[in-house]
Amino acid sequence: MKKIQVLAIAVHPDDVELCCSGTLMMEKLHGKTVGVVDLTRGELGTRGTAEIRQQESEAASRIMQLDVRENLGMPDGFFLNDEVNQRKLIRALRKYRPEIVLSSALEDRHPDHGRAGHLISDSCFLSGLRKISTRDDEGLEQEHWRPKYVFHFIQERFYEPSFVYDVSPVFDRKLEAIGAYQSQFHSKTYLRPNSSIL
Repeated sequence: MKKIQVLAIAVHPDDVELCCSGTLMMEKLHGKTVGVVDLTRGELGTRGTAEIRQQESEAASRIMQLDVRENLGMPDGFFLNDEVNQRKLIRALRKYRPEIVLSSALEDRHPDHGRAGHLISDSCFLSGLRKISTRDDEGLEQEHWRPKYVFHFIQERFYEPSFVYDVSPVFDRKLEAIGAYQSQFHSKTYLRPNSSIL
């Protein structure tokens, strides 16, 4: 499996596109390998279905030129920050061995986002512990791995950022990646440059 240098991890397909797809595309332009791990299929979303969301995430992945995208299939709305889910995420971290993880916010209006932020943060630490044993898809023992950095992106709630990444060169593609989720956005008005979600 190819090493992924910058890995974004979020709860629902479309969270990464909304929050940090520009960063991933900029890093790709700089020659880095980039990928996404979605924790759930977004099956509880008001609009669309998990199957439609999967097709949309595949389209968005092509636009972002991701090296890999994986969905861990945790239950939308009901996943916990527990050993079962930590081990799922640890396996993914050890599989892709990212240097940098971009993660859901630690607190947010949507309870899934904050819970995921803590799950991701805890799993990134635990993944570096040698005595936690995990096996890959072929049943082989995985080596421990801890990302050098975990950065939490802003979602619904505004926080004073510790740094800002200029994504102007890929801004149009960011909008295109968000637009791939047609089931989630009935109106194109969010594509205006002054939109509050970008």
